Amino acid sequence: MRRLALLYLLTVLSNAPASVDSHWTVTKEERLTLIRRAQVWKPTDVPNMEIRIGPDGVGAFQPNELVTCDYTPRELHGSSRKFSCVLPDGDVIKVRYGARNREVQGSVLATRLLWALGFVANRVYPVRVSCRGCSADPWKDRATHKGTHDFDPAVVERKPQGHEVWEGDREADWAWPELDYVDANLGGAPLEQRDALKLLAVFMQHTDTKSEQQRLLCASSPVAPVGMCDEPFLFLHDVGLTFGRANFFNGAGTGSVNLEEWTKTPIWKDRGACIGHLSKSKTGTLGNPHISEAGRKFLADLLVQLTDRQVRDLFEVAQVARRTSGDQPTSVDDWIAAFNQKRNEIVTHHCAD
Repeated sequence: MRRLALLYLLTVLSNAPASVDSHWTVTKEERLTLIRRAQVWKPTDVPNMEIRIGPDGVGAFQPNELVTCDYTPRELHGSSRKFSCVLPDGDVIKVRYGARNREVQGSVLATRLLWALGFVANRVYPVRVSCRGCSADPWKDRATHKGTHDFDPAVVERKPQGHEVWEGDREADWAWPELDYVDANLGGAPLEQRDALKLLAVFMQHTDTKSEQQRLLCASSPVAPVGMCDEPFLFLHDVGLTFGRANFFNGAGTGSVNLEEWTKTPIWKDRGACIGHLSKSKTGTLGNPHISEAGRKFLADLLVQLTDRQVRDLFEVAQVARRTSGDQPTSVDDWIAAFNQKRNEIVTHHCAD
């Protein structure tokens, strides 16, 4: 009966558009089987990725687009300011907001970089939101109000195209050590791609690496047999606490869009042993990872394909100039300089495996 039910579910999913709301429920053993065959990267035309525009697909928004919606009270997890809102077509979106919410800019920076290099991530769109029924701060005051409140800066978060994998009644997550379960002999991602993802986490200073921040996606091709997830992907679900310095308590002030902290944190903790510099947080599952030469070279070859225009677009579309470092405002040029310095640390170094 379970097999028939699974076949029915996958038949429905295969005939439906790639909806962010659809999911595939598996057992603990089936989840592990998918991880063994999972990918982390797909071939991408890096120099031609439009970082300013971002990923297309259902529910995409243009940079700085005005989004009008109606507030709907929903319980949302995490600690950063966010709320749910209904578009005129009935689509429910998740909005992060707030001038003091560093994850607004951090989520744009990290997801656009991951996407441009070929790694799967949530789709995050920097917009302006006009919310009917919102309080001035709906994260704290979750009651419905009369009138309209505007939110700028804000971002709308969308899940990647495909079907989320659930284990039982919750999303199937994964811890970074489980990357070692991926088996290239079974069609899973090779070591160099998995190590490249770890090194990219170091580059971004991705501090909040607890299991819930990583998810499993079924991105099967249209020709996949019914009942077969032929393209399982391990992807980073929440990457707002990035571009600062990873820290034990995942403090946003230090760990998210902090130019001073990001600049002074080197790529390598031990250059000779090729140990990446990423402090493990209290709840994290990744800390100071060892990187193979193949992994270093794989990421280096991707990073050097980014053009000067793309790097500038990355920091401009994320509106990093709205952030301060200490009491001083930061500039896009300052962020570009730090990016180039860190990229150079990866490109010019060589690991002895």
